[in-house]
Amino acid sequence: MKAIVTGGAGFIGSHLVDALVRRNDEITVIDNLSTGELRHIAGHIESGAIRFVKNDLLADGWQETFRGADRVYHIAADPDVRASSGNPGRVYAQNVTATIRVLEAMRESGCGEIAFTSTSTVYGEADIIPTPEEYPRMEPISIYGGTKLACEAMISGYVHSYGWRSWVFRFANVIGERSNHGVIWDFIHKLRKDPSTLEILGNGKQAKSYCSVAACVDAVLFAVEHGQEPFACYNIGSEDWIDVNSIASIVAREMGLRDVTFRYTGGDRGWVGDVPRMLLSVEKLRSLGWRPGVTSEEAVRAAAQALIQETGAP
Repeated sequence: MKAIVTGGAGFIGSHLVDALVRRNDEITVIDNLSTGELRHIAGHIESGAIRFVKNDLLADGWQETFRGADRVYHIAADPDVRASSGNPGRVYAQNVTATIRVLEAMRESGCGEIAFTSTSTVYGEADIIPTPEEYPRMEPISIYGGTKLACEAMISGYVHSYGWRSWVFRFANVIGERSNHGVIWDFIHKLRKDPSTLEILGNGKQAKSYCSVAACVDAVLFAVEHGQEPFACYNIGSEDWIDVNSIASIVAREMGLRDVTFRYTGGDRGWVGDVPRMLLSVEKLRSLGWRPGVTSEEAVRAAAQALIQETGAP
């Protein structure tokens, strides 16, 4: 398999690259390193296991790498849900415009398979929980969610227009080693600055599903191998959820802190566009034979341990 991975030096992308290297796929990674880090894939570059192209999908010069490719894993995006309302034009360009440019490069090069990383935020504040892929009212409440839903629509259009295959993955909160944003990362860095007090956005009661990055990558590759639909959407997450207060307690304990005061900013959501309750149904993937493997709490604890060690926190 000759595969292109956009955003392959980033958090999820680099873990996917690790898995593809283990499968002996021929891999080209395209990343501008705006949020990704070369150290995540440096060993693969040095060994010759992958080809690395430093470029921005909004620029030119990378399109020729698509020639002869069998599949594109399109991971590159602006991943920050919280910050998306502050600069919607930039998020639109990084997510929607970049995706259309990838689709055009595929069309011009004759590559007809794309795996795309979407998000649970396309559902908005769903009133069916766990939320299935067939949820009928897609109303994102964040700029980020809106851009991802637009990408899904464009991918569907290209798939049906040109006879392609696609896999769209709606992720819950994916966590683990190499992450550089999100609630666990935030809590660790806040507690490094002040071990006695932790600011928690909202009221701490927001409850969501958390999935380890290893389980996420496993699910992506499992669906690509077993899914049969030309345009298929798959939820990826754990089968339970955990609230923010519990995450804060786990992070504090893993850092060896016992007397931390939680201070809340108030309200039932942490920021504009935050979905207070999110749990995805993973029955569609389960019906193919996949299982999440770990609970949200287990994923949070393992991620906290990995990030504490990785960031050098006490």
